[in-house]
Amino acid sequence: MRIITGIAAALGLATIIGSASLAQAEIQERTIKFAAQNSKGHPQVTGMERFAELVSEKSGGKIEVKLFPGGTLGGDVQTLASIQGGTVEMSVMNAGILSGTVKEFGVVDLPFLFGTPEEADAVMDGEIGTGLMDRLPEQRLVGLGFWELGFRHLTNNSRAVESVEDVKGLKIRTVQSAVPLATFNALGANAVPLPYPELYSALETGTVDGQENPLSNIVNAKFTEVQKYLTLTGHQYNPQIVLVSKVFWDKLDPEEQALLQAAATEARDYQRKVSRDSNAGFLDEIKKTDMAVVELSPEKLDAFRKAVEPVVAEFRETIGAETVDAVLAQLKSLRQ
Repeated sequence: MRIITGIAAALGLATIIGSASLAQAEIQERTIKFAAQNSKGHPQVTGMERFAELVSEKSGGKIEVKLFPGGTLGGDVQTLASIQGGTVEMSVMNAGILSGTVKEFGVVDLPFLFGTPEEADAVMDGEIGTGLMDRLPEQRLVGLGFWELGFRHLTNNSRAVESVEDVKGLKIRTVQSAVPLATFNALGANAVPLPYPELYSALETGTVDGQENPLSNIVNAKFTEVQKYLTLTGHQYNPQIVLVSKVFWDKLDPEEQALLQAAATEARDYQRKVSRDSNAGFLDEIKKTDMAVVELSPEKLDAFRKAVEPVVAEFRETIGAETVDAVLAQLKSLRQ
């Protein structure tokens, strides 16, 4: 009995070792270009670095992920086209930018949609986020999950924004996406869509008066050097989507695809923690500069919410009523 058991155990171990060797054999030498807009030191890039480490570990060094942060391969719209064409393998960007490709992604751009990062996690990691990513392959894209950029706030060079009235007339750069443009136009601003790599220069030269970004971007891109006022509006939360070119994805074996998915999910949890842990530090860093920080009262913040309510109604059908209603229903359930 013991001899039989020992033989069975040996055979089982041999099978495991053989399977592991076979799986390793399926992984080929590959190089992945991974592009993003933010610079080294930003939580987004920290997540990319962790992803690259995980891919190297899991592939036994066979797959190398080369990082191209700081918009070196172009703005988000240009990078997205490169991914669809297969000249760039991966990127991470605001999920709402995909609304020009898959209209339902516009739901994440709706103003004051998420109240906390945890609400966003529940929506984006669940059926709704999965359903959005399921629409990507027919657009030559594959989604590996959602990372975090954080809540967006308003900066400008003209005046302290302490009310909705103070926004009127300001030239504000927004992401190249329809909902953010409509949001700031609804607040009375002159919304100007610009690629992120062009933003610092536009602020420095006065091409635009201000911009809206999370605190991490404001620090990382050194907007504190070219902006005088920060207002903590928290008007939008940005889930970031990790994208892979389907042209590249279809060349991978199932083992390689599973490896990249596992690395992206593990890096997601790491990246979110880094982003959230560092948020308070970014605000402290801004307060040490010459930038004036305005913290709105609940009443004044509510006035901002009311001013942009028509945007939700305007885009409900454009985005897709079913998608918008599903997100709002899940958020209502989470808050009860």
